[in-house]
Amino acid sequence: MQVLLVEDDASIAEPLVDGLARYGFAMRWVRTGADALDAPCGEMVLLDLGLPDMDGIDVCRQLRQRSAVPIIMLTARGAETDRVVGLEIGADDYLAKPFSMRELVARIRAVTRRTSMAPPEPLAPAGGAVVATGSVVGAGTVVGAGSVVATGSVQRVGNLSIDRRTRQVTVAGQPVMLAPKEFDLLALLAEDPGAVCSRQRILGAVWDPHFFGPTKTLDVHIAALRRKLGDPRRIETLRGVGFRLSVGARHAR
Repeated sequence: MQVLLVEDDASIAEPLVDGLARYGFAMRWVRTGADALDAPCGEMVLLDLGLPDMDGIDVCRQLRQRSAVPIIMLTARGAETDRVVGLEIGADDYLAKPFSMRELVARIRAVTRRTSMAPPEPLAPAGGAVVATGSVVGAGTVVGAGSVVATGSVQRVGNLSIDRRTRQVTVAGQPVMLAPKEFDLLALLAEDPGAVCSRQRILGAVWDPHFFGPTKTLDVHIAALRRKLGDPRRIETLRGVGFRLSVGARHAR
């Protein structure tokens, strides 16, 4: 795996480069945010937030605008606010210093598993699409305002369209830009529209089976997803239980 390390402190970076190389990672090390934006991202980015030329949050935001490469933030900032902001703008994980090499390697492998797992495509009869009501219609047809239709890798819930192969989302034909975690969260809820997905299941599937961070992270992502989809009613909250994707009447954008 090609890993880009963005860290200005040589006393931290050099042991990381040597240690991760022993685990089989091909390391590229840069010291500044500008160099990080110019360098090839590889297959994983380890990003320090305290860089000399720009804030690592801004580096993360710019990387995320042009690439879906997994990003793990490595920083001495341990406050919940910093973690939430980092995850909100598209980081896949957040590791506070100090940390062990074994934990970092475990986090890299966990993020790699999550980001490389593509949800299975829904099965459909040849030339047709599976509809939630149980009927089969011609490929690409949307039935009713509250219907759920899947054609190939594309799933439609009302006027919401989710393409798992390209990781693209549209509402009423208009593209919606989602951070990786936001897309994973929406795709999970869309696996069974209308059914309740518990908070624990969401955290385990979208973040990590052994997630131990603040559950506020999930609420922040739900709020961002509602805002970007244009209607808070699209994702319903069942207090004390979890969330579900609404399959009711068509929502206005």
